[in-house]
Order: sequence, then structure tokens, then C-alpha cells
Amino acid sequence: MAPSNKKHATEKACVIPGGFTVLSLQFSSDSVAQHSLYVKEHKVRTEKSSYRPLDRTLFVLNVPPYCSESVVKDLFSRFGSITSVELRDHPGSSEDSGPKLSKIFRPVSKQGFKVGYIVFESPSSIGAAKSHPHDDPLVVSTEQRPVETGIQKWIHQYTKSFIHPDKLQLTVDSFMQDYDRRKEEEAERQRQEAEKQQEDEEGWVKVTRGHKGAMARPHSEAANQRTLQREGRKNKRKELMNFYTWQHRNTQKEHIAELRKKFEEDKQRIALMRAQRKFKPY
Repeated sequence: MAPSNKKHATEKACVIPGGFTVLSLQFSSDSVAQHSLYVKEHKVRTEKSSYRPLDRTLFVLNVPPYCSESVVKDLFSRFGSITSVELRDHPGSSEDSGPKLSKIFRPVSKQGFKVGYIVFESPSSIGAAKSHPHDDPLVVSTEQRPVETGIQKWIHQYTKSFIHPDKLQLTVDSFMQDYDRRKEEEAERQRQEAEKQQEDEEGWVKVTRGHKGAMARPHSEAANQRTLQREGRKNKRKELMNFYTWQHRNTQKEHIAELRKKFEEDKQRIALMRAQRKFKPY
């Protein structure tokens, strides 16, 4: 939907310090009260995400609780075609850590005012939204798209809270398949890293962290020869270690035998001294 520029020429947009443009929001056409939205072009250099392109993303503050993502999409579609709408409790990066959970297992969202990120298909839609006059409010609930509130909204939310068992089973199976796939990829990555371990001449093992796309170790004749030499040195060290072990054990046995021999001699000498002892009171 192409934005209309005729009304924009006679009325000016309301811009406040910080670069935010104030847009009026009205729940219905016969409502007297109005709500203010604060919009600004999303420009965050540290966030290099394809979900929020810097030239086509509109940042919105003070989104009321009765405006869902579909309602926000309908409100801002007058400025151009919309690719995606994202509502959050606080501003932040769009990159989520960990696996993406289904809506069934997500925690209940907080009821309150939110911030929004609206991605348009054309960069010109950002200018159209920022130049929208403050005196022309955006209507939330119309006859074409009524928005439920009060008891009707609560009944609808309560009805949607019941999940069909088959749908729940499909969601659980999909999550477990994704979990098994990620575990297999992690195990394969650890196996590849273990294969890249390099052993130096002294027998110590140096563990290195490889990167994605690293080439495998070449199996040339020189590499095979070095491997055989390392194996030979390891065998020699084992033989020498075994000799030292046997020598140590033999020394211990000889020392124990010497101690036993001295113990027997001491016993015989003490017995002889006791036999030769005479009673001499004076």
C-alpha cells in the first residue's frame, strides 16, 4: 500500500529530542482518549542481523498491551508492505541463545507496554512512518479488523490455552529430533577435534582446537616415517621404564632380605646374653 503524501504536506510530524517521532494511537474511531507511540529508525551498528536490516527496520516504543504483533502489522501496513513484526519486553538483540522453543513451551509473556521492531520491504516506508502527522491517529479496532478486549479477550485466550494432544506430540517429537541432531553434531565435532591431536617428540600430546573447514592431516610417506619413528621411541622408553622397574623391585627385595638377616642375628645375640647372665646380688 503506497503512503499518501497529500495530507503530509499540510500537517507536520511531531519530533521530540532523541530523534523519535510521536504517532497518535486511538483504540476506535469514537474513542476520545489517545495514546502516543514513539518511532525511530533502527540504527545499531553492533547488531549485524539479517532479521533487522538497518535501512528497513522501524523501532517503536510504548506499544500498549492490547496491540499484538498482528495488530501492529495492520496499523503500520499503511506505510508500506511489512516483512516481520517483533514485540519484546525490553530492547535487545534478536539473536536467541539455545534452541528455538515452540509457543507451547514458552513462558507466559508479561502484560505491559512493549517495544517493537517493524521490518518493511522498502526503505521508503521508514520515511513515510516518520513523516506521519501527529494529528492523524492510527485506529486500532475497526469494523474490518475488530480487536477483542475485556471478557471476550479473556475467553478467547482461555480457549486457546487448551492444546490438542496430537499437536503437542508433534511438537515434542520435532523438538527431540532437533535435540538429537544437535547432540550428534556435537559428538562428531569432538571426534574430529580428537583426530587433530598432534604428538611431539617427547611423547606429550598437544590438543589443538581446529576451525570449521580445516583440511585433514596428509598421509604422505614422510608423515608415515615420522609416525614410525615416534612409535619406536615410545617402545624404547617403555623397555627402559620396565628395566628401571625391575631394578627397583630387585633392590627392594635385597634390602628386605638384609633386614631379615640382621633381625635373626640380633635375636640370637640377645638369647645368648640372657643365657650367660648370672645372679650377682653383691
